[in-house]
Amino acid sequence: MPGVYEIYVKDHFAAAHVLKGYDGNCSNMHGHNWIVEAYIQCTKLDHLGMGIDFMDVKSAVTDVLSKLDHTTLNDLPEFCNMNPTSENVAKFLYTQLSRHLNTEHITVTKVMVFESPGCGSSYREV
Repeated sequence: MPGVYEIYVKDHFAAAHVLKGYDGNCSNMHGHNWIVEAYIQCTKLDHLGMGIDFMDVKSAVTDVLSKLDHTTLNDLPEFCNMNPTSENVAKFLYTQLSRHLNTEHITVTKVMVFESPGCGSSYREV
């Protein structure tokens, strides 16, 4: 069975959100310092022994997170028809990073999002 390599990059952004229809404090505007971990699988290494350069992954993550940083997530077009829960944020980031990074030998495998230490969610496709 052929092996695969997996790398990850961790970054963060600050954003507010409201969970519409939620029965509790999160139905009020509140913010988080979100932590994001993006996991990338590589099935082939280049001549340097890298599946993908960390700098390329960091650049893609920075680009995608810059659209969310210091915003109210509910105001963004991507979340106008859904609550910006950590689950939906994880799926959004997964989709965006996949568009930036996926190739024949490189695949975004999972994105984890943490709203606070110990609380978060992840999204991956099977």
